[in-house]
Amino acid sequence: MKKTRREFGFSLIELLIVIAIILIILAVAMPKLSKSRMYAQEMAAIQAIKTIHTAQTQYYSTYGKYAETLVALGPPTSGAAGPAAADLIQEDLASGEKQGYKYVLTATPGGYIINANPIAFGTSGSRTFYSDQSMTVRNNFGQEPATATSPLVR
Repeated sequence: MKKTRREFGFSLIELLIVIAIILIILAVAMPKLSKSRMYAQEMAAIQAIKTIHTAQTQYYSTYGKYAETLVALGPPTSGAAGPAAADLIQEDLASGEKQGYKYVLTATPGGYIINANPIAFGTSGSRTFYSDQSMTVRNNFGQEPATATSPLVR
């Protein structure tokens, strides 16, 4: 029995059409994927700020003052935990950068301020965040750092 050309497989044109369809689907899906990833990083930044608040509360109850740096809340490089490194947050957060955001902890008289800004604005995040010992989180939709007068996160 003689096999015809159709029984051997797909033609080059058919394969190119399938590849073109896949590329069109990817072109439509990629912006949504990037936006979803950025949103997830923003939600992770809010959660990291809440983690810092919890650590600050524990630090205050243990040492009678708020930590002045993220390093003071992080794990010790060696030895036991203490005021210089209380082991209350993970090492990556204590370093100041986590999941596309840069965190800065600033001591104030009687409190502290936390700022979280995207490392690459528009790629890792489109909002900046601000919080203090009141534990309210504020955000700014723009590159300027959020402040105490910025709108609350909803």
